[in-house]
Amino acid sequence: MDKTRLENYAKLIVRSGLNVQDGQEVLIQCSLDQPEFVTMVVEECYKSGAKRVTVKWSHMPVSKVNYIYRSLETLSEFTDTERAEWQYRVDKLPCLLWLDSDDPDGLAGTDSQKIASANMARFPSIKPFRDAIENKYQWCIAAVPGKEWACKIFPGIPAEEAIEKLWDAILLCSRVTEDPIAEWDNHNKNLAMRCKFLNDYRFDKLEYKSLNGTDFVVGLNQKGIFCGGGETTLGANIYFNPNIPSEEVFTSPMRGRADGKVVSTKPLSYQGKLIENFWVEFKDGKVIKVGAEKNQDVLEKMVAMDEGAAYLGEVALIAYDSPINNTGILFYNTLFDENASCHLALGRGFNNCLENYEQYSNEECEKLGINSSMIHVDFMIGSKDLSIVGVTKEGKRVQIFKDGNWAF
Repeated sequence: MDKTRLENYAKLIVRSGLNVQDGQEVLIQCSLDQPEFVTMVVEECYKSGAKRVTVKWSHMPVSKVNYIYRSLETLSEFTDTERAEWQYRVDKLPCLLWLDSDDPDGLAGTDSQKIASANMARFPSIKPFRDAIENKYQWCIAAVPGKEWACKIFPGIPAEEAIEKLWDAILLCSRVTEDPIAEWDNHNKNLAMRCKFLNDYRFDKLEYKSLNGTDFVVGLNQKGIFCGGGETTLGANIYFNPNIPSEEVFTSPMRGRADGKVVSTKPLSYQGKLIENFWVEFKDGKVIKVGAEKNQDVLEKMVAMDEGAAYLGEVALIAYDSPINNTGILFYNTLFDENASCHLALGRGFNNCLENYEQYSNEECEKLGINSSMIHVDFMIGSKDLSIVGVTKEGKRVQIFKDGNWAF
């Protein structure tokens, strides 16, 4: 891969994604893939003024062995070391970068119930720390190729060639041009325009229909707003881009207002297992039934992780004719596939999708209708014929999506 393109990608991640400021600390979480690129990113963080950059490596095969051999009791422990790490994040608010290269099938063969039970047991200990830093720090998720991931997308060719093709796809979808920072500035302006259009209408609900069986109505929050592109931290007021790539305009719907059936249009990789050809049915906001051709048990366990896991936390609008979808590649990775077409998310909602959210506590946001959960899992429902109509409280109907794309 051309070094200049990778350097531009590293600059985009650090300067537009995280927007690292003078004197800030940075925490990078990544797998044992592309160490040369990770080194580029670390150096770029220091060039941007970071005072300390910490890289936390992981390896999915090791995680798999842990899940297989460790007892549920030890997997459920929240250790003193982890507590200290979370307290460090509360005290220092380091920028957090996750470079994703995971194998979509990397945890196949593990006990999904065991993993779910361990996560459920740990969540009450983690939640107070997570709540304390919510919306106060810069974070970014971006991707680099992993060998298994690349070979999953491009089977039947040598691994090195597959990795090179995945690099090309990642850089294309991430808008890495000769000046990607300027490209992203323009992209964010376009997303902001769409948000303004939707927010000016103050829609009460959205109606979804598709020939694949999607027939669904979701109620929006009276105090809710649509967001997209970059975000701004509370307190320090630093603008950053949390997802690279990102094509979505999104909001958190009103908890308890969702009815009907949605049919997935792409597989979902969850906890290292692929859920394929699935559907979800809602009543009064809650999932009442699911079905899947593959790994239905994983889907069922996911929506039962806690009380909020069966409710929606996000509604996201993305044109079917998006740069990611137009590659024709199924990435088997939520970061990319969720930005290929419209999606929903089960679980945790976003406080910053409430107008003037900074005036409310986490508890007040929940009372105003923002769903709370230990999970936030996106799944794709965008199709070529998808229709979405916005309906105001006065009954005015506005076509938002037609034939899978923006209608305005």
